[in-house]
Amino acid sequence: MPAGLLLAAGAGRRMGGPKALVRLDGEPLVLRAVEVLRAAGCAPLVVVVGAAADEVRVLLPADVTAVEAVDWAEGMGASLRAGLAALQEGPDVDAAVVHLVDLPGVTAAAIGRLSALAGPDVLARASYGGRAGHPVLLGRSHWAPVALSATGDAGARGYLAGNPALTLVECGDVAEPDDVDTPEQLARRTSSPLPDAT
Repeated sequence: MPAGLLLAAGAGRRMGGPKALVRLDGEPLVLRAVEVLRAAGCAPLVVVVGAAADEVRVLLPADVTAVEAVDWAEGMGASLRAGLAALQEGPDVDAAVVHLVDLPGVTAAAIGRLSALAGPDVLARASYGGRAGHPVLLGRSHWAPVALSATGDAGARGYLAGNPALTLVECGDVAEPDDVDTPEQLARRTSSPLPDAT
């Protein structure tokens, strides 16, 4: 199975605070995302922290590795670089599912579909009605070039765009792609059930 890499370093300016700490149905988004990765069988689990790093770190289970992106304010690219560097140094794994903390509609079933393709050369991402979204599965051979291209808030977007190796994995029947950026979006999420992931 692939590693699970959760990007949870942002300040959440539009939310009014770090989204990792925002609670949905009483549970911090960072814990919800970790448990979805765990339920899909991802291991090891790495969470990239930044804004409110200490507060987020204490929420994480003991078997989850927290990696601090010191330059997190630069954007998602910094978090992705930090996470991939930690995986390179850690246990030998062939691939990693890169998940974002503000996507509570992503289910273990969706991550499982990506994970089933795991291998050192794989490049895949979830799609919803044919439209590319998250999470993304990066085989180990892609980690270095992704890290080189990851700048600002684009993350791996530039590397993935038009890449002939990319496979889209339809997940619209088991997950929702919408992120939660504002308190209003969070409020809508609490009253909207997820698709049946069984």
